[in-house]
Amino acid sequence: MKKEIIKLENISRHYHVGSEIVKALQLITLTVYKNEFVALMGASGSGKSTLMNTIGCLDTPTGGRYLLNGLDVSKMTDNELADVRNKEIGFVFQTFNLLQRSTALENVMLPLIYAGIPKYRRIEMAEEALQKVQLGDRMTHRPNELSGGQRQRVAIARALVNNPSIILADEPTGNLDSKTSIEIIGLLEEIHRGGNTIVLVTHEEDIALHAHRIVRLRDGLVESDIPNEKILIVNNIQSVEV
Repeated sequence: MKKEIIKLENISRHYHVGSEIVKALQLITLTVYKNEFVALMGASGSGKSTLMNTIGCLDTPTGGRYLLNGLDVSKMTDNELADVRNKEIGFVFQTFNLLQRSTALENVMLPLIYAGIPKYRRIEMAEEALQKVQLGDRMTHRPNELSGGQRQRVAIARALVNNPSIILADEPTGNLDSKTSIEIIGLLEEIHRGGNTIVLVTHEEDIALHAHRIVRLRDGLVESDIPNEKILIVNNIQSVEV
C-alpha cells in the first residue's frame, strides 16, 4: 500500500483585500504519495503559489485539513510550523536563497544548525549532500564564486541534507539557461529515483513533462490531475528490460 505524504482535504485560503474577499484556493483535495514526482502548474492568479505556500507550511489554510507525513498541520502555530518545515520539507527556490558570505558547505549546514545537530555531524552530513549533487570540489566556494547551476546545486544539497519527507522545488530552473535547466531537472530526476518525493512548481511545460503527474490549477481549483503517460511508458519499458 502506497504511503500518503501530502493529503489535502477541502483546503481553502481566503484573503481580505479591503472590503473584498479573494478566494485564492477553493476546496482543494489532493494526495501525493511517497516517491511520487508531481508538477504543479497554473497561470498567474491560479492559486499555484498559495498552494505551494500551504504545502510548504509557509501559510495556513482558511479551511480544510492538511496532513503532512501523518501530521495534521492545518491548525499549528507559527513555531510548530517552523519546526515541521525544518524537519519535513526541503525547499529549492528560483533565486537560490543562499547566504552570500558563507561557503557552500556552510549554506548546506544551515538547516542542521536549527535542528540542533552537533557540529561534527553537521559537517559530515553537509559534505555527503554536496557529494550527491557533484559539488565535492566546491565546498569552500562562496556563491559569488559559483555559476548559476552550481548555486542551484548547493540549494538542492541544502534541501536534501535533513532527509525531508518532500522536496518542494519552486521554479528551480526559472533563473537558468536552457542547458543548465536540463542539468538541474536531470539532477532532480536522479534524486527522485533515489527514493525522494518531489513536488515541482513550474510554469514551463517542458520542465513539467519530467514529472510523473501534472496537476493544473485554475481560479483556485484543481482543473486537472493526470499521470504523465510518456514517463510511465518509458519506466515500464525499462522495468521490463531489467
